[in-house]
Amino acid sequence: MGKGDYRVPAIVLGRGPTALGILRCLTMAGIPAYVACPASDHVTHSRWYRPTPGKNAWDGSLGPHAYELLRHMPLQKAVLIAGADDAALWLTDLPNTELASRYFLSTSSRETQEILQDKSRFSAFLESVHIPHPRTFCIECDTDIEAIPFDELDRVFIKPVNSQKFSDVTGVKGIWVTRKDELHAAWRRLHDQGFRLMVQEYVPGTASDHYFVDGFRDGSGEMTGLFARQRIRISPPDFGNSSYCRSIPLEQLQTPVADVTRLLAALNYRGIFSAEFKRDKRDGVYRILEVNTRAWTYVEFAARCGVNVCEMAYQDALGLPVHQATRDYKVGAGCVDFYRDFNTVRAQSAQARGPLPAILLQWAGAHFHSFRLDDPKPGLHFATQVLARRWSGRVPG
Repeated sequence: MGKGDYRVPAIVLGRGPTALGILRCLTMAGIPAYVACPASDHVTHSRWYRPTPGKNAWDGSLGPHAYELLRHMPLQKAVLIAGADDAALWLTDLPNTELASRYFLSTSSRETQEILQDKSRFSAFLESVHIPHPRTFCIECDTDIEAIPFDELDRVFIKPVNSQKFSDVTGVKGIWVTRKDELHAAWRRLHDQGFRLMVQEYVPGTASDHYFVDGFRDGSGEMTGLFARQRIRISPPDFGNSSYCRSIPLEQLQTPVADVTRLLAALNYRGIFSAEFKRDKRDGVYRILEVNTRAWTYVEFAARCGVNVCEMAYQDALGLPVHQATRDYKVGAGCVDFYRDFNTVRAQSAQARGPLPAILLQWAGAHFHSFRLDDPKPGLHFATQVLARRWSGRVPG
């Protein structure tokens, strides 16, 4: 992957492994970058990390004060790239301010972002364009719960309309419910905390029935990058994130690729995306679960396989020609979040996990989520933190 002759810097707006992945993607493309994040964040240990310039570094928090920081930042121009849902939504308003003459981004309208981020609106839109998705029921009051056909559904769970806020507060992405009275109690408790909620039917299948179509759609509507991967293991079970995944050919996901292409065209979407599907074991249908409207956690993995969507976002933001990524990217590559995958494998039975030597081979040949030989400190710092917590007894063994 060649490096471009780029002069305008980028500002990564995010934290943790996602911000680290974006920073590394930009570095791979030869794009100078700063990161707006807390001073103690994971990404600050990278050899390529630089805080935003100026008297006060931007910690990534959003609001009017962030506009002030941008106004006084000693940069003539910069490209902003989001690594979190709230940041992606917040940035949609920036083109309507005087800052638009200095700060550039590749983004959709606020309306489009809200449809994709608000799970209830997303479900309704999927219904209108006839794209398969799990049966979903919005809950605004107790009466809505009574109308849910519990007996017709497989397993069901409560999920939030706003995933990021719910996960930040509760530490989980969803909550199982088995009976209507249990649903009533859980809804009231969460509703009283200010959450808007919905009930969704669980699509039956295993972790390896989850597939992702990641990529970039530029301002002209061209899909300049597409990357397919399959989840192999998940942590924690059911509502967690991929702990080990692998790249697969786009041809293996022809229907999901066609569905997400049609969905994004219908919304006039522009920017980085990551769409998650699950293959329903009952009928083999790929049902779309969500679409991330910003750089995702495994964005560096896609770049190392040959699809650098962060470079594309930078090019598109500045009105440069956007490089068309090859569809013949590296397939069969693995990426492991080792700490979480180790715990997942350890908790599984031998029958569920398969032969241990095969897993050891997967780990030996995989890209590691945070650790890289040419940028080892973020991974080493995380490992040191884990060991310290274990030593103090705060992390279960």
